[in-house]
Amino acid sequence: MNLILLGAPGAGKGTVSAQLISLLGLTHVSTGDLFRQSIAEGTPLGIEAKHYIEAGCLVPDTLTANMLQEHLRSLSSSSGYIFDGFPRTIPQAEALDRILAEFNMDIDLVLLVEVDYELICERISQRRVCPLCGASYHLTLNAPARPGLCDHCAGELQRRADDSRETVMARLKTFEENTKPLIQFYEARGLLRRIDNSGPPEALREILRKVLST
Repeated sequence: MNLILLGAPGAGKGTVSAQLISLLGLTHVSTGDLFRQSIAEGTPLGIEAKHYIEAGCLVPDTLTANMLQEHLRSLSSSSGYIFDGFPRTIPQAEALDRILAEFNMDIDLVLLVEVDYELICERISQRRVCPLCGASYHLTLNAPARPGLCDHCAGELQRRADDSRETVMARLKTFEENTKPLIQFYEARGLLRRIDNSGPPEALREILRKVLST
């Protein structure tokens, strides 16, 4: 099974991914993680992406798609993938279809993770990130083993400067405007399912079970 995760910043896609991996044994493919890995390793595509990122520009769709395709070629997942961060637009969705066709695969399900925006603002206020490796934590839902320190590299966790309420609400509005066509695209194909992630973490697993069984 191959899934796409859509959701506003702070909606809890990471938590949903973890549950899906546990339930289905899928491989999580995050374009954000892929960018960081490729840049750190100094791959040709990573070097090219770094130029755009440092200039404050969006990485072109073609470059992102090529990086994703190269990454999938290096993997062997019999259970399928969870795509997180790509696609964000209809052209990217069409590019993903072409990439998967190389592996004789299709998208089976698109999950839209929904959370009330006020709750998202509250959650993001408790988010902390590691400046060294990029790992993300939540002080209540996904706290580090040692307070204030990253589990992976022991970096000192920080609150992102753009995690203010005003910035978060602006990002949510942008997400809504940019993602609406993509939601309609997958709804028209009968692939979209909505997941309410406003409740406690323990309720999420049962919600996912019900969605996956329909």
